[in-house]
Amino acid sequence: MKAITGLTRKTDSILLIRDADLVTAALRQALAEAAPEERPGLERAAALVESTAAATESQVRADWVRARLATVGFAGDVSSIEALKALRRAEPRLSLLAAVQLQKDAVTHPE
Repeated sequence: MKAITGLTRKTDSILLIRDADLVTAALRQALAEAAPEERPGLERAAALVESTAAATESQVRADWVRARLATVGFAGDVSSIEALKALRRAEPRLSLLAAVQLQKDAVTHPE
């Protein structure tokens, strides 16, 4: 999940878009038509997409929070005030409410 560009105000809404079903279908189609030497890579890719698709929305948001924290160099306690500040530094358009909700997901779903 990437940052949403074009927003000019703080936002409380977090939109999660998942297209794993489309990617899985495309990989399965490619696998059905693949030459034998291409199959191992496509099988591995399909397995990765399927495992990612099995994650709950809360888990996906938690992973996104940890990734955003890593981009600003934060490696401390995800439940801390410092983590909340780092998340808002990484995503300045997040409102405090949205950042707290995302932080809760990250705390609920540790790595």
